[in-house]
Amino acid sequence: MPAMRRPLSRILSAAVSLVALGALAALPSCVDTGKQPDFAVGNHVEDWRDEVIYQVMIDRFEDGDLNNDYRVNRNAAARYHGGDWRGLMNRLDYVQALGVTTLWISPIVRNIETDAGIDSYHGYWAQDLAELNQHFGDLGDLRALVAAAHARNMKVVLDIVTNHMGQMFFYDINQNGRPDENVSGYGGACDATTGKCGGPPGSQTTGSPVAHVTEWDPDYQTPVVQSFTSLGPAGPAPVIFLNMPEINRTPPSIPSYLPEQYILTIPEGYHRRGRIFNYDNPPDGREQTLFGDFPGGLKDVATERDDVRALMIKAYGRWIELADLDGFRIDTVKHVEHEFWQTFNKGIRAKAASLGKPHFLMFGEVFDGTDTLVGSYTQNGELDTLFDFPQYFQVFRDVFIGGGATTKVKSRFTERATNWGATAHPGGIGTAPVDMHVNFLDNHDVGRFLFFAKTAGRADALGALWNALVFQFTENGIPCVYYGTEQEFQGGDDPANREDLWPTGFPTGGATFQRIARLNKIRKSVEALRRGDMKFTWTTDHVADEGDAGILAFERTTASGGYALVVINTSSKHASTTVDGATTMKVGPPAGATTLVDVLAESGGQTVTIGAGGTVSVTVPPTSAVILVPQGTGI
Repeated sequence: MPAMRRPLSRILSAAVSLVALGALAALPSCVDTGKQPDFAVGNHVEDWRDEVIYQVMIDRFEDGDLNNDYRVNRNAAARYHGGDWRGLMNRLDYVQALGVTTLWISPIVRNIETDAGIDSYHGYWAQDLAELNQHFGDLGDLRALVAAAHARNMKVVLDIVTNHMGQMFFYDINQNGRPDENVSGYGGACDATTGKCGGPPGSQTTGSPVAHVTEWDPDYQTPVVQSFTSLGPAGPAPVIFLNMPEINRTPPSIPSYLPEQYILTIPEGYHRRGRIFNYDNPPDGREQTLFGDFPGGLKDVATERDDVRALMIKAYGRWIELADLDGFRIDTVKHVEHEFWQTFNKGIRAKAASLGKPHFLMFGEVFDGTDTLVGSYTQNGELDTLFDFPQYFQVFRDVFIGGGATTKVKSRFTERATNWGATAHPGGIGTAPVDMHVNFLDNHDVGRFLFFAKTAGRADALGALWNALVFQFTENGIPCVYYGTEQEFQGGDDPANREDLWPTGFPTGGATFQRIARLNKIRKSVEALRRGDMKFTWTTDHVADEGDAGILAFERTTASGGYALVVINTSSKHASTTVDGATTMKVGPPAGATTLVDVLAESGGQTVTIGAGGTVSVTVPPTSAVILVPQGTGI
């Protein structure tokens, strides 16, 4: 259906004139507060494993309200494009047709508008935790979106950031009161022995070292960024907050309902050590990750402070109450100390429970392939679950795109069982993190699956995507679909992977849209695919001409007798089978189930018979899959 548009008369003519001039400060904040949520009839979640998440970058989904289209430039990939909460609300029919059950929406709080020609359309440059981003609408719009989703039994998870704020201040390294960038030297190196520079051409002392110092984003230093002048070191660099209201580059407000935000208006609220340049290597890589500014000038918050922790709990707990949210997706988790998460998560869970939301979801992003690090954030009462980045690299990139051995998939599950929390957190969602990993093929921080598949030269890139989707929707955990996957988007890294969806016209008949809808239907109908135990029945090191090359097979079973067998051929070279020499795959279906039928195909699916001793031979075409359930299972 066409997008609904609110009349321009809703905004005062004076404000419209100011918008044209780029004056944000005059725009009304929370013009319409909407209806206060009724928590007595809350949207409760029984088991998050039943959910399917759909990630939406609000600015790129649908423009539903022309009134907030200021500073829009759709010709530049890194500028605001005009999507808003009304736009998503108007397209819930489309989302529901896809079969997803939970919306993950990008951050909602007010941001610094723009920096170095790049806009904060993504929402990760927070300027004020108490105010909404006016590009996306007002509180009434946000509440209307959540209420409309809840009316369809869909949940809403909000993206939040506690690690950093936007670039509200600079380090006055040379103490001249303004932000500078200085480049000195003209190349070459000074003599290490004599210390002399600038010798004749060809000598050891030719040239002088090039040094680049930016007061917006200087390199990491301890204990804080230092000041220096032509006379030498001058102590800690002063921190100077800016006053640029035309782009929201000001300290945050200190409203009566959130006086705790005062800490973010003074230097002591930040670590002030400068930009991370060493993430991994000893001796200081981990230290920089925890205490350094995020590259691009995003200022690292002093999350070890009790007053900062109290602020974050109160600020984000307030948005749960105002908007009736069902969970948080938390950004940059590995950049914050474990003790913060233990305190923050306990406080947020208590707030949510007080509102009648006992299973409020807390899941996070640890952008790292090291599973010991990733899994550590699911221990000791911290996150309910995380994005499975190790699986993204080891399984989806290495196997489903790269054609690697499927034994890597089994190894990934063994690794996760060792490192992720094996028990549910007190006050959490009731399921152990090891059974709740969030499975994704791509997102806003990495290139699209189809981009990497085509870059790898796969002629069957779309088939590889469909195969990966089968695994994503049938393994244990929660599937998370990045908006636009259903329309076969194939952008590269940020910002190319943040395409506008509305130019597609929101069609629902495309092959990939229907593939996802079919998988959602199957997953909803077969409990074993949502809550069942998972056991690998076939993986292989073979990737060439061998008969079982590329085969990946596993069972999902429940205590009540639910059953599914998934067989995927990741090889693009030939049809493969669950047989290797004299060895045939063995399975353990429910008693009496001797015939299994493929339900991935809407009609004419493969039928297989289980032989003596539970042996079963399943042949799957190249880059294809089957989902086998006992004959008679209704889909």
